[in-house]
Amino acid sequence: MSTTATKPVLLVTAADLAPQALDMLGDFEVVFAGKQPTEGDIVALCARHKPVAIIVRYGKINARIMDAAGNLQVISKHGSGIDVIDQDAAAARGIAVRAAAGANAAAVAEHAWALILACAKSVPLLDARMRAGHWDKATHKSIELDGRTLGLVGLGAIGRRAAAIGLAFGMRVLAFDPYTKEAPAGVKLVTLGELYAQSDVVSLHCPLTAENRKMLNRDAFTCFKPGAILVNTARGGLIDEQALVEALASGRLRAAGLDSFDVEPMTTPHPFQGVANIILSPHIGGVSDAAYVNMGKGAAANVLAVIEERTRTAA
Repeated sequence: MSTTATKPVLLVTAADLAPQALDMLGDFEVVFAGKQPTEGDIVALCARHKPVAIIVRYGKINARIMDAAGNLQVISKHGSGIDVIDQDAAAARGIAVRAAAGANAAAVAEHAWALILACAKSVPLLDARMRAGHWDKATHKSIELDGRTLGLVGLGAIGRRAAAIGLAFGMRVLAFDPYTKEAPAGVKLVTLGELYAQSDVVSLHCPLTAENRKMLNRDAFTCFKPGAILVNTARGGLIDEQALVEALASGRLRAAGLDSFDVEPMTTPHPFQGVANIILSPHIGGVSDAAYVNMGKGAAANVLAVIEERTRTAA
């Protein structure tokens, strides 16, 4: 697809975008980078098409990509996590960075709970045992969540939805979020240390920053309540993966449910593949039918808002 003189180019780092989002972008020539494009793919497309906007679905956006684009005004994330965008490089070049905040909150919160329940009730293990011809009724006991404590690290749109579900299950709900001064009814704000020590289930719902990278390390796991469940639908970089393997092997943790990884796609072979009490999914928590539409529309709206504002300011 070649550029036209009449329409500015918008690059999508994926093979598709929701039709509802494309309808909003009629004033742009939309160029797709394909499924899971490499940095080289994106650089080449930026050099060729000089997009004014990039909607980021897959891959990372760094200074090399920004410089190849030349005319770039806005980088819009198809989702809420903007850690895949070099924000310092964007700021230095006057490029706006936006996130479709809350667009996938329901989907991610639901997936976090799918993992919590799968861990507490040993769903994958029991399914595998049944398929192998076993009947473990006399020997298996699941974890009952009613009356137990749920600890949420992060109390944004996703964390608040996860909290509401926890309360509906009859759980005591604790939360740590340094940016939140007031918690929803039924949720108690605590320190991170208190959350680790008291929670039967710890679920991560915070962004990844330079400060909290590998916050779940060996020292942190020693503070956990013995037999706790850990679920991560946020960012894999929050966890020291080797320390998690050790905590699961030692029995410090009962189980873990992971939807994000330090390196994505998860490398193969990977130590997690040999750990029976880890449940794995390929970072699809936010990939639901409704979230696909909501994230696309949110990302498109952010592009339109920035371009409109800059056009008005220039005039």
